[in-house]
Amino acid sequence: MTPTDGLTQLGRNVPTPSGPDEAVLEPVPNPHKGMNYLVRLTCPEFTSICPVTGQPDFAHLVLDYVPDQAIVESKSFKLFLQSFRNHGAFHEDCTLLVARRVMAAIAPRYLRIGGYWYPRGGIPIDVFWQSGTPPEGVWLPDPGVPAYRGR
Repeated sequence: MTPTDGLTQLGRNVPTPSGPDEAVLEPVPNPHKGMNYLVRLTCPEFTSICPVTGQPDFAHLVLDYVPDQAIVESKSFKLFLQSFRNHGAFHEDCTLLVARRVMAAIAPRYLRIGGYWYPRGGIPIDVFWQSGTPPEGVWLPDPGVPAYRGR
């Protein structure tokens, strides 16, 4: 049995899901169970749709997690994020939906997300959430996204 057994997207030609509800986040066994280490997934060009105007919204997402039994398979994560391109929701909802889906898919020891949204109506909206206190000894680097100044 290999770590990729049972995966339905990796190495296959898979269309982008029509929305986040249809997207499948696939777990892969953590190759370093028992170790506390941080995985950072960054999407500097996240896109969704404003539910009021239908105009595109753009964000820089930074998701950090300490895996337990599984890690997120990256292609499934990319397809999941792409599925938001036609999804109408507010910034807060999109950011927290990403966090909730990753939590449900892999049940990490710790997760935090920063959604750095570009201005809508002249106001940038940044959304932050974490699942609790990070495990002791885990290095949590700065997300590396500056406060909005015309990013």
